[in-house]
Amino acid sequence: MKKAAEYANEKILVLGLARSGVAAAKLLHQLGAFVTVNDAKNIDENPEAQELLALGMTVITGSHPIDLLDEGFSLIVKNPGIPYTNPILEKAIEKNIPIMTEVEIAHAVSEAEFIGITGTNGKTTTTTMIYQLLNSERSKGEAKLAGNIGFPTSDVVLKAKSDDVLVTELSSFQLMGIDKFKPSIALITNLFEAHIDYHGSRDNYVSAKWEIQKNMTSADYLILNGNQAELRKLAETTKATVIYFSTTCLEKEGAYLLEDALVYKDEKIMLASEVGVPGSHNIENALAAIIVAKLSGVSNESIRQTLMNFSGVPHRTEFIGEYDGVRIYNDSKATNILATEKALSGFNNEHLVLIAGGLDRGNGFEELEESLVGLKALVATGETADKLIETAKKMGVTNCVKVSDMGQAVKAAWEISEREDAILLSPACASWDQYKNFEIRGEAFVKEIKQIVSR
Repeated sequence: MKKAAEYANEKILVLGLARSGVAAAKLLHQLGAFVTVNDAKNIDENPEAQELLALGMTVITGSHPIDLLDEGFSLIVKNPGIPYTNPILEKAIEKNIPIMTEVEIAHAVSEAEFIGITGTNGKTTTTTMIYQLLNSERSKGEAKLAGNIGFPTSDVVLKAKSDDVLVTELSSFQLMGIDKFKPSIALITNLFEAHIDYHGSRDNYVSAKWEIQKNMTSADYLILNGNQAELRKLAETTKATVIYFSTTCLEKEGAYLLEDALVYKDEKIMLASEVGVPGSHNIENALAAIIVAKLSGVSNESIRQTLMNFSGVPHRTEFIGEYDGVRIYNDSKATNILATEKALSGFNNEHLVLIAGGLDRGNGFEELEESLVGLKALVATGETADKLIETAKKMGVTNCVKVSDMGQAVKAAWEISEREDAILLSPACASWDQYKNFEIRGEAFVKEIKQIVSR
C-alpha cells in the first residue's frame, strides 16, 4: 500500500457505515486522518460503530446532524447508497466540501492497477469472468475481486501488490464520488434505464456511469458495447482507446460474434455454444471479458477453458446441477422483464419449465411475450402470477400452473419436467412480495430443489 500524504492530519467525515464505510474509516485512520464517523443506526445496535470507537475515532450515531459540518471537515467520504439529497450532503455541497466514495481513497493508496467494470446489467458476471480469466495462467501476482461485488476496495488494497490487478465492479453511486480514480482498463457492459429514483433522470444516470473514463488517456483501454448506439456516441467524447464488443456488428478490432463463434480481431476463440452459462447476455459478457483477457496476455486456450467451465454467479443464471437428466438454473437476480428475456434467449423453450413471478409493480408483461413462445410450461407465483399466466396463454403456452410459494413452485416444475428439460427460476419481478431480497429468494429455490432431488 502506498502512503497518501494528502489525507494525513486532515479532518474527514465518513458518512454511513456498512462494509465500505467501515473499510474507508479504517484506511483513513491508518493514513493519519482525524476521522469522524456518522451513521444513522444507534450505537447500541451498531457493532461496526462500536469497533471504530474502540480504535479511537469519533463516532456519532442515530441521525445525520447538519451541525456536524461546523467541525471544519476537508472531505466527506460517503456510503454510496446515501443520496445527495440527504440534508447533510446538500449543506456540504453549499459549503463546497468535497464528497467522495471509498473507491477514490483506495485508488490513492493502491500499488496495483485497476480494471473497472460498470453498466446496468451483467456487471457481476462479467467481473467474475474477468477475475477467473486473469488468474487462469498467471505466474506473477494475482487478480483480486473488489468493489460492488462484495469486497470493499479499501480492504482489498491493503494486501494488493504492484504485480496484482484489482478487478473492480463499480456502481453509478460509487462513480459519482470519484476525482482522480483512473482504471487502466474500463468496461461498460450496457446502459439501460435504472436507479432514476436516486439520479433523478436517465441522463444523470448515464453521466454517472460515464465518469469511469473521465481520467483515462490514450494509453488506457475503454471497452464498450457496440450493440448500443448511445455508447458509440459517447465514445466520441473520451480520450481513452476504445474497443468494442458486439453480437450484431463485425468490429474487426474488437470482439464479436461471427455465426456461432466468439472472435477477437481475426482470431476464433471458441464456439458460443461452449460458454458455460446460457443466454445472449452471457455471450455479450463473455465477449467483453475476452477483450480484457487478450489485452492482459491470456492465451486463447486458457480463455476457452475458463469460459467453458464458468458456471455463473449465484442467482445470475447460475447452474445448480443436473438431476435425472433435468438441468436446474437459478436466475433470481432477474428482477425485471429485460433480465428474464435475456435469460430465456439461452434456452430451448420446448424443453424449458419457467418459474416466474413476484412483486406487482403495476406493469404488464407485453415485452416478455415473444420470449414465451413455445415454452413447455410456466409455473407462476407471487403477486404477478395471474398476469404472467394470462400473458403466457396469449402466446400459446397451454401448461400454466399457479402456486403460492417456492416449495409448491419447485414441486410443480419438477413434476412437469422430463429428461433433457431445464428448470429455470427467472422471476421477471422483484422479490419483495415474499422475500427480503433476490438472494433469499434464490436460496429458497436452491434449498427446495436439493430437497426434492434427494428424496
